[in-house]
Amino acid sequence: MVLSAITEFAAQEPKIYGLVIGLVAAAILASIINVVAMLLVWLERKVMGDFQARYGPNRVGGRWGVLQLGADAVKLFTKEDVIPRGADKPVYVWAPIVAVATTMLVAGALPFGAVIIDGKEIPLVVANMDISAFYIEAALSIMAISAFMAGWSSNNKYSMLGAFRGIARMIAYEVPMGICVISVAVMAHSLNVVEIVQAQSVWFAIAQPLGFVIFAIALITDLGRMPFDQTEAEEEIIAGYNTEYSGIRFGLLYFQEYIVMLLGSILLVHLYLGGWNGPVIPVISFISPMIWFFMKLVIVLVALIWVRVSLPRFRIDQVTDLGWKILLPLSMVNLAWAVVVGLYFA
Repeated sequence: MVLSAITEFAAQEPKIYGLVIGLVAAAILASIINVVAMLLVWLERKVMGDFQARYGPNRVGGRWGVLQLGADAVKLFTKEDVIPRGADKPVYVWAPIVAVATTMLVAGALPFGAVIIDGKEIPLVVANMDISAFYIEAALSIMAISAFMAGWSSNNKYSMLGAFRGIARMIAYEVPMGICVISVAVMAHSLNVVEIVQAQSVWFAIAQPLGFVIFAIALITDLGRMPFDQTEAEEEIIAGYNTEYSGIRFGLLYFQEYIVMLLGSILLVHLYLGGWNGPVIPVISFISPMIWFFMKLVIVLVALIWVRVSLPRFRIDQVTDLGWKILLPLSMVNLAWAVVVGLYFA
């Protein structure tokens, strides 16, 4: 009865029905991303503990510290939310919200695996756009706005300096990253991320090893993590544009870093590691693509944590020099290679 009523409503009001379905899908997606990002925080702390020969979180939730995330959330919610004197209050308040909202823009166009139903592969994506690769790249670039909002509105020189560093770093690395996306699109003959995944009978990491390395470095830089966390260099500028934030607003900025880490890793898996492609597992063929996708994603996430633990922080001038003087020319070389290979196999 309920199903027939929904079907009738969909036939009578297709636009409203589509809007409702889109909002429900977006809400479900946001909930899943938040849960997975919380698990990623725990995973990073445990992996870092193993690398540094210590236990990691183990005070709350038993030996594995599984309840540490809840304890941290309670701590942030109960801390006083202080707005510094002289701050631009509306911009200061909205900056963390904008930071998290921009990540949701990326998530809407990013496939989260696929399932097989009646022998047909169905990608799990909210908005399957023809230019989703460019859209995701553009949405990732918008994150610089939230960093500038937080730094400028805090009325603090260290916050402002951190924002300037973040913008300079993002501009230097968004260009080679965008060229790498174009290189992948040239070989796949599409800007649709789903079609890029489906075009990888051979991983593009094998066909474009140089592009894979450039994109991985640019991604780590875009995430603002070691060794590219100059925006939050504690020894130099306290915590960068996060300096004046406390309580739940600081929690949002902190949490956004892990959401971007998750989404960036998914993008890397799709563009260069074949996404959910892999041999069909007979017993569980329905979720076989999800298993391959999840395995690749976990490997990439652990690799990003490994890089953070292993490498020291670079100077900001070294970071910008690497982006403009090395990665940009190499990305152009990779684009030329992609054009030649793409035309040959067209």
